[in-house]
Amino acid sequence: MPEIVPPPLPLSASVAPVPRWRWWVHLLLIVPFPLVIGLLGSFRHGSHQAALTGSWQGLLKVSALQVVLFGLPLGLGLWVSKTTLDDLMLRCRHFGRQVVWGMGYSVAIRLALGVFSALICAVLILTHMATSATLGAFIHANRPEVETLVDLHTLKHNPAYFWLTLTLVSFVIAGLREELWRSASLTALRKLWPGKFGTRAGEYAAVALTSILFGFGHLPQGVLAIGATTLIGFALGSIMVFHRSTWLAVIAHGMFDATSFVMIALVIDKLPQMPG
Repeated sequence: MPEIVPPPLPLSASVAPVPRWRWWVHLLLIVPFPLVIGLLGSFRHGSHQAALTGSWQGLLKVSALQVVLFGLPLGLGLWVSKTTLDDLMLRCRHFGRQVVWGMGYSVAIRLALGVFSALICAVLILTHMATSATLGAFIHANRPEVETLVDLHTLKHNPAYFWLTLTLVSFVIAGLREELWRSASLTALRKLWPGKFGTRAGEYAAVALTSILFGFGHLPQGVLAIGATTLIGFALGSIMVFHRSTWLAVIAHGMFDATSFVMIALVIDKLPQMPG
């Protein structure tokens, strides 16, 4: 006897479209997050205490608070818009391969950032728009103020703080939290303006917009930090869009931050402008 297969449900019954107002709520709850963080952090500018405090216990408390403050608007926005795992590109496939690719991308991003910075400096010098001395003075005056984020002395001398920074901060507070924000923001732009951001080229335009917001989230760390994180954000967003994987961007982001903290801990004694 042939198998009887029930007819498929009508599209309106099986996949109901999400009303546009729900995506507006999603966007307003989630997308401005880096700007809020950047503005709040700027009020702390000049504070002698790092945002992640000077102890591993304080780091855990601040990290838990950061997760809650981000998780509440994120969760509410995703619930209202009925965002799916596929919308967020969170389907995890071939995790081991993604770890390897993520590590490779973190190295590639660092090299690309170094080459780009060197080219900019070379162009400025060759066109006589700056000299090596003025560039050096500018970089010294506007270097990323990492001490506003982590306590550098504790990072170097406290193993618990060091390893929590390399793991919890790098891969969860930075990698997972910020890439979830990016993925959710890209989803909102695609859903609200599919004609502009629904195509592959449009997705990269959305990546560029979100990268600017991502950069301003690092306002407390100075001008160069804003520029660098904008470029890094564009690279991470491009990886996400190209591979259709938020997890790959999370791993690349976490590896980039973790190796950055390792390098800071290694060279801190050679950088007299940093307290250590």
